Amino acid sequence: MKKIIINEMQKGLLFKNGKFVKVLEPGKYNLFRGMEVEPLFLKNEIVPVKTSLEVLLNNDLVKDGIELIEVGDQEIAIHYIDGNYASVLRSGKHAFWRDNTKHEFKIVDISTPYVNSNIPNYLFNKLPADLFVKVEIFEYQKGRLFINKKLVELLDSGTYYFWKTNDKVEISIVDTRLMQMDIQGQEILTKDKVALRINFVCNYRIKDYVKIMTEIDNYTEQIRVTCQLALREYVGKYMIDEILENKDEITKFVVEKLKAKEKALFVEIVEAGVKDIILPGEIREIMNTVLIAEKKAQANVISRREEVASTRSLLNTAKLMDENKTLYKLKELEYVERICENVGNITLNGSGDILAQLTSILRTSSDKN
Repeated sequence: MKKIIINEMQKGLLFKNGKFVKVLEPGKYNLFRGMEVEPLFLKNEIVPVKTSLEVLLNNDLVKDGIELIEVGDQEIAIHYIDGNYASVLRSGKHAFWRDNTKHEFKIVDISTPYVNSNIPNYLFNKLPADLFVKVEIFEYQKGRLFINKKLVELLDSGTYYFWKTNDKVEISIVDTRLMQMDIQGQEILTKDKVALRINFVCNYRIKDYVKIMTEIDNYTEQIRVTCQLALREYVGKYMIDEILENKDEITKFVVEKLKAKEKALFVEIVEAGVKDIILPGEIREIMNTVLIAEKKAQANVISRREEVASTRSLLNTAKLMDENKTLYKLKELEYVERICENVGNITLNGSGDILAQLTSILRTSSDKN
């Protein structure tokens, strides 16, 4: 004989010679030869090891103390204990002890991917991850929902949950913001056979998020090719000098081509323009040489213009002094003053015109030098 204790939060299944006899309540028991007890916790699902659930249910006394729930193949049951989430039950029979515990079960159909609105979102933080797919779509995005490769609907921003079923769920995210595309230039020959490259930038916004995926293939590449073809068409018509002088005309031409394809590409062209025009190295050297020559020529013209203006000013001054003796004398005094600034001592006689003597001395000194 041996003793066994069933704790307060347990029940025991008593077996004699391998056959189920009855359920033991909490307490202390003496077991004789051939007897065994399998303890089970009250809050856990009844999953006996030494027997089957069907054997227990065949016992009327046991059946009356058990809460039984049957879950179908394409269903799950959300199990609540005393109003709180406890677990999720898959297909099959599930049994729980009733003792002073309130069990509730919510049967959920998962035959389709769509989650019923009566399932609160917080539960998905508790459910096993292999039961559902979570999708988050931000404020600046749209979501294209595909079920079994078929487009079903367009989803706005938010958090979405879908059951994992035999139907394959896929979400394609598309950006609703203003997009920018940089078109790197390929070598293009001008009319005078100069190979240049033009880098172009295009800002666009998607207008139809469904058709842009279902009716055209790779819309970004089509926008890029449209720009490149338009650039080739324009550049091939003009000389290199004409292209450099009319940079804005390139933008207008390409934008017109893009605008003509807006509806077919399901986009709106907001802005576009030439970013860079890259010339071959030898052409850049030639143009730099031409530019330097032009600037030198401009500098020479300006220098000659200033010389002419200076000579004209001297001529006008000379005419005024010839016509006005007083002005001549003032100019002569100014001339004397400038010379005297560089002279140490000057000796003058006491008689006669001092200014005339000073002028004569300065002239004589100037002639000797």
